[in-house]
Amino acid sequence: MSLTNPPSSGSISARARTSLKRNLQSFDETIDSRRTTGYTSKVRVRDRYHIVGFISSGTYGRVYKAIGKNGHKGEFAIKKFKPDKEGESIQYTGLSQSAIREMALCTELSHANVVQLEEIILEDKCIFMVFEYTEHDLLQIIHHHTQPQRHAIPAKMVRSILFQLLNGLLYLHTNWVLHRDLKPANILVTSSGAVRIGDLGLARLFYKPLNSLFTGDKVVVTIWYRAPELLLGSRHYTPAVDMWAVGCIFAELLSLRPIFKGEEAKMDSKKTVPFQRNQMMKIVEILGLPRKETWPGLASMPEYTQLQSLVLHRQPAHFHRGPNLEGWYQSCLKNGGYSATSSAGTPGADGFDLISRMLEYDPTKRITAEEALEHPYFTNGGSVSANCFEGIESKYPHRRVTQDDNDMRTGSLPGTKRSGLPDDSLLRTAKRLKE
Repeated sequence: MSLTNPPSSGSISARARTSLKRNLQSFDETIDSRRTTGYTSKVRVRDRYHIVGFISSGTYGRVYKAIGKNGHKGEFAIKKFKPDKEGESIQYTGLSQSAIREMALCTELSHANVVQLEEIILEDKCIFMVFEYTEHDLLQIIHHHTQPQRHAIPAKMVRSILFQLLNGLLYLHTNWVLHRDLKPANILVTSSGAVRIGDLGLARLFYKPLNSLFTGDKVVVTIWYRAPELLLGSRHYTPAVDMWAVGCIFAELLSLRPIFKGEEAKMDSKKTVPFQRNQMMKIVEILGLPRKETWPGLASMPEYTQLQSLVLHRQPAHFHRGPNLEGWYQSCLKNGGYSATSSAGTPGADGFDLISRMLEYDPTKRITAEEALEHPYFTNGGSVSANCFEGIESKYPHRRVTQDDNDMRTGSLPGTKRSGLPDDSLLRTAKRLKE
């Protein structure tokens, strides 16, 4: 896989280059300075990094904050993958497919708005991916604006975040990469206001796949950000699923809460993918019911009969009143204090037009990342800053890094968890060495 010469059909047009030159200029030097790296063998993590603390845990393993040592300067986030295991006796069966994909893609991706991989270290039965450290993520920023009381994220800050996010997404899509899990928690922000798309665990190439994307991964994208074609069981999908997620993120930055906050129905014991009825209802309540007249491919969706059943069952009166996205948007601006005369500024009519084109039911009509970057929302109103914090007086707290041993437990093997608590083997070893 090579990303140095992307296919011509996915490249940026000459017209787009001219239109974007003014806004992209500030990003070019950063893009050129970033580099790709490969695997590192016969290197121990603790020889190169001092483990500062624990950041987060997930199905993949754990993430730690670290500081480089022995001339390796800087702050880093180390993602420790736990190996797959089988049986009570615990036999290692290798790494998960998502871990392999993430390593393969991150090794070759290099862009100012995509998180930078520094190196991959293989040690014992664990694999460590070492990334640049970012102090914030969008979920943390959104939460900060709800405390102690709700106060709007400034419109120019939202504009910068969204532009940088789309800029990174255009790079991924141009190089035939779908992210497939865009959400606020996966959009990282450095202390200098640079936005990085992170967590490519569900990302994959979509250029001429041997099987449909559905065959490999039946469930993708966190439920609140999942596009309607995915909810309706589409066996084939496109970068439009990422653009729907960006529309949901845009809405969340403005309203400080998820726009479509549904309840997820879990898979049964046979791993059958359920129809996400509640999530679909949340979308319909704001966008109205999708119609075959405006979405020609709707009737061919595998879950189309389930969608029809929503109409047959008794629903609240507002369920049938038709599209209400504009009403939601205007209410959002009013409640958030967005106006031309307020300190927060306003995304205005251009903002509504952009979000409505991102939240288009028909994926073939949904705006692309390239088209979005040319939208009047960005081209009007002056240049977009490469620092989303520029001119912002508010100081955002750095992400929480746990150092208290009382919060940590050690698993019986590297990369395992016990009692649902994160493995702290890196921290404990570091503490012993310090003592």
